[in-house]
Amino acid sequence: MTIVPDRTLPTPGPTREEIFAAHEGGKLSIEPTAPLANERDLAIAYTPGVAEVSRAIAGDAALADRYTWTNRLVAVVSDGTAVLGLGDIGPRAALPVMEGKSALFKAFAGLNSIPIVLDTVDVDEIVETLVRLRPSFGAVNLEDVSAPRCFELERRLVEALDCPVMHDDQHGTAIVLLAALRGACAVQVRPLADLRVVISGAGAAGIACARILLAAGTRDVTVLDSRGILVPGRPGMTEEKARLADLTNPRGTSGGVAEALDGADVFVGLSSTSLPEELLTRMAPEAIVFALSNPDPEVHPDVAARHVAIVATGRSDFPNQINNVLAFPGVFRGALDAGAKRITESMKLAAADAILAVARDDLAVDRIVPSPFDPRVAPAVAAAVASAARSVPDSPDEQ
Repeated sequence: MTIVPDRTLPTPGPTREEIFAAHEGGKLSIEPTAPLANERDLAIAYTPGVAEVSRAIAGDAALADRYTWTNRLVAVVSDGTAVLGLGDIGPRAALPVMEGKSALFKAFAGLNSIPIVLDTVDVDEIVETLVRLRPSFGAVNLEDVSAPRCFELERRLVEALDCPVMHDDQHGTAIVLLAALRGACAVQVRPLADLRVVISGAGAAGIACARILLAAGTRDVTVLDSRGILVPGRPGMTEEKARLADLTNPRGTSGGVAEALDGADVFVGLSSTSLPEELLTRMAPEAIVFALSNPDPEVHPDVAARHVAIVATGRSDFPNQINNVLAFPGVFRGALDAGAKRITESMKLAAADAILAVARDDLAVDRIVPSPFDPRVAPAVAAAVASAARSVPDSPDEQ
């Protein structure tokens, strides 16, 4: 059964008291899976019985996958430098978010997960720490690491670790955005490749979204940062922005958001910059707006709806929520199910296809992606990712 939120009677938001009460003592606990009711149970689960298992693993390290939780454990790792809409708040303040992420892994994909917050922003130190901790986990979900360090950190970890690594702020966002845009195209009966897409924001999410749209066949993508449109040779760009400038903006447009939106089909907001209502009138007919900044979208959905055909946000109190929880639980579950060492581009594209497939039977302007609570989503994504992982060998060039 598909669970769809009732949009006519929105659930009242939680009170401050409810929020703090729910977080008291943290949001995670560890429960034993082996019985511990008597001396015999103790002798099996711990000493002396556990020594038999430890000896076996010492003789064959691969047995750890069977006799420990390692190959089903995701480490949710952050340095607290780019947390939600809060910015650089440090590792301790980031921990409630990481606990929540771990809870989502369990609830949506049945995966064990443990939050790890690190009191360093040095990429070398983070890589060294996780390399040393590698025997304790089976995959790494990077979370809330600021750009541009997040790009180097992910690349370094992919090279150093023999397990799946994904920075969810980049790739989870990109996967769900691609699924949503394909859903919007299906509703409007037009091809993704023909869209003129403008992405406002050239941070972690913006760059990843641009890349996945290009990989999916979109031919006309223009990206802006706080200084305007990315164009080749523009002074002051980071290495990642310079690479993207060479791949995007095929019409050679220069200037700011007004120039970029002239005749555009899609606006994707991934920055805190507000979008003036009058600029929406410059977009093409039947335009699409994804205003994804939280908690305040770049333009209010009700305002955008006056001028465009389809509106999506990152919020749960409006239709078409583009939420990473549609992607990351199933992506990691599928990668671990397949025994993959890396999360590749083909696996991400397969995840986006699977998300759209769940919603395809009842797509509408206010339902271009399924509900995060649709129980079909994570299993479908996991199956698609596992299939893609098994059909295409892990490739360093695909990360």
